[in-house]
Amino acid sequence: MKEELVTEILDKLMTGELSEYFVNNEDFMDFRRVIVKRKDFKHFRGIGQRGGDVLYQYLKEPRS
Repeated sequence: MKEELVTEILDKLMTGELSEYFVNNEDFMDFRRVIVKRKDFKHFRGIGQRGGDVLYQYLKEPRS
């Protein structure tokens, strides 16, 4: 998964254009590599799914 696409998806989550985004297990490391560099990293919540997939949501309040 390309960094530009991941950034676009994360920006859509941040603005509320997307309420959640499902990341397949094979794309997880590419996605994570981008998300941890962001200033608003703590606003993203990843909910692990069966098989290693992750469902990401954006929180208004950062996680602790």
